[in-house]
Order: sequence, then C-alpha cells, then structure tokens
Amino acid sequence: MGAPDAVFDNPFGEGTFGPEVKAEYLETFGDPIRVHAICEEYRAAASLDIEHDKIDQQESRRITCPMLHLWAAGGPLDTFYVEDGGALGIWRKWANNVQGQAMKGGHFFPEENPSDTTTLLKSFLSA
Repeated sequence: MGAPDAVFDNPFGEGTFGPEVKAEYLETFGDPIRVHAICEEYRAAASLDIEHDKIDQQESRRITCPMLHLWAAGGPLDTFYVEDGGALGIWRKWANNVQGQAMKGGHFFPEENPSDTTTLLKSFLSA
C-alpha cells in the first residue's frame, strides 16, 4: 500500500532510529486499515474536532485530569503558538494541570530519546 518508506525517510528524517524500529513502522503503515485510521485521525483534527472544540469553549468545558505534553525540541512546536505562551500555553487555555517540555530528538523523539522520555512518563504517571 502506498510508499510508507517515504513517510519515515523524508520528511521525518532518515536514520533517526534503528532498522528494527523502522521495520515495525513500515509494517504498521503497510496495513490499509491502520493507514485509513491514521488518515481519519488527521481528517477529524482538521474538521470535526474543530467543531467540537468550539462547542467545548462556548460551554466553558475544560480538561480536568493532569496532562503531559511533550514535543520535539527545535521542531515547529517550539515556535508555534508564541502569542499563546507556546506549546504549553495553548493547552493551559483548555486544561487545569498542564506539564511538559520540549524533548531532545526529532518527530520520533520517544524512539530517539527513550531514556529521557521514559523518565518523564514514569514521573508523570506515578504522581
């Protein structure tokens, strides 16, 4: 199905993780049902989710559970939403308890930086 190699070699950066991890991703992205689900997630984010967000805002609904937001250091989220206080600022408009930080690594920072990612996740989940 398609060319899943292209997703992981470019634009996300060839060589960001080992061949065994890449093989797992390629297998996953070779399954038409999974690819369809991923496309539906992106479609919803660009359409239905926006409608739901507007309703939640109008009704002053907030995320009340603790939230951890991690993103790749040096990536777009380091510069997006500056007027909103950055990546965490945008979520603080929606949630009461937001924690997070930029992580060393690229788009696939959990695979590129598993030790730091695991440490933060364990700390967050055990709190």
